[in-house]
Amino acid sequence: MSLALAGGAAALEGAARLAWFTAGVDAVGRGTVDVTATGADLLPALSGIALLALAAVAAAVAVAGLPRRVLGALVAAAGGYVGVMVVRLLVSPPSPADLADLPGAPAGGTAVADSVASHPGPLLAALGAVLLITAGAALVAADRRLPRLGARYSARPEQAATDPDRATWEALDAGVDPTVEAGDAGAGRSDGGASGGNV
Repeated sequence: MSLALAGGAAALEGAARLAWFTAGVDAVGRGTVDVTATGADLLPALSGIALLALAAVAAAVAVAGLPRRVLGALVAAAGGYVGVMVVRLLVSPPSPADLADLPGAPAGGTAVADSVASHPGPLLAALGAVLLITAGAALVAADRRLPRLGARYSARPEQAATDPDRATWEALDAGVDPTVEAGDAGAGRSDGGASGGNV
C-alpha cells in the first residue's frame, strides 16, 4: 500500500513535468516553432495530488479506523479524478490554437492546423491514477489488517490482567483492600457473624 502511494506520487509528479502534446506555431520572423504543453500546463492539480499521496503514506500508518477509511476514499477519489481527466484529454486533445495560447508560446503566433502530436506524459499520469485508486481501495477495505503507528506498544489485555501492579490499582478502584487475603477476609466475616450470633 505504501509502495503504491509512493509510486503513484512519483508517477504524477513525473507526468506533471513531462510533455503531453506539441503543436506548431507560426511565429513572426521565426518560422514554425514547436510549442509543448506539459502535464502541469494541462492539469495543474497533478503536483498537489502527488503531495497528497506522499502525505497519505505517513497518515495511513498514523491513523486507523474511520479516519483511515476516509483517507483511503480521498486518495481513491483523487486518483479517479486524474484518470478521468487523462481519458478526456486523450479522447479530445487540445487544439493547436489552445497550445498556441500557452504562456510559453510565441506572442502573436498563428497555430498550424493539424499539427498536434502526443507524448507519453498522459500514460504516466494514468499509471499514477491507477496506483492511487488501488492504494485508496486497500486503505478502505483492509483497514483492520494494516499496521498502525504505536500499536505494538499498546498493552495487550492478557498482559494487563497478569500485571500485579495493575491488578492492585484495579482492586483499589473497586473498593477492595488488596492487602487482605481472600481467606482472611472470609474468616473475618465468619468470626464476625459467629460473635454476633452469640451476643
